[in-house]
Amino acid sequence: MPMVLGVCFDLDGTLVDTEPLQWEAYRRVLAGYGVTLELDTYRRHFIAVAGGAEWACRRWGLPVDARALRARKSAVYRELIAAGAPAMPGARACLERLHASWPLAVVTNSTQAEAAVLLGTLRLDALFTAVIAREDHTAAKPAPDAYLAAAAALHRAPAGCVAVEDTPRGVRAARAAGLRVVAVPSDLTADQDFAEATRRVDGLDALTPALLRALEDAS
Repeated sequence: MPMVLGVCFDLDGTLVDTEPLQWEAYRRVLAGYGVTLELDTYRRHFIAVAGGAEWACRRWGLPVDARALRARKSAVYRELIAAGAPAMPGARACLERLHASWPLAVVTNSTQAEAAVLLGTLRLDALFTAVIAREDHTAAKPAPDAYLAAAAALHRAPAGCVAVEDTPRGVRAARAAGLRVVAVPSDLTADQDFAEATRRVDGLDALTPALLRALEDAS
């Protein structure tokens, strides 16, 4: 396999512990329609698969479409992250280790504004060469578009990049784009199927230059 020439990180649940806030935002919005969104339901229908808003509109017969539901959720979510969101354990040290050897990118289904708030508040933004957000790709993960855009932004071939993801749909997106993938499941995704990942590790502390270079021999 080609040498590792760049590293692309998912944001939510991989670098920043935002999934509880994403859930809370949807929970508040859906409560306005008389719906109780349990955490496990959110985990199964919003994190594990794409199209959570579409599913919610169908499941509960909401009087709004998915686009409007996402917009209302985004407004609440922006208020929540303005108060701050914690980095995932080991995130800063991991980024600083890898930044010394490779250009880094963020690859997220969140918006540029949301990513800027999260990375800026945690002072992680300076460690990234590129931030590829929802406005920067045509189809959201698990489509490969975001990772193809990230590789282009890093001026690297996809085969020369490694993705770091916490969900199987993120893994599928990166693999479809031609990247190798290190899966770092969160507490909310640890029981999901990461068979498509090139390597699975228990946390960002395990993500070292030596581990990434070992992937050069992986398919």
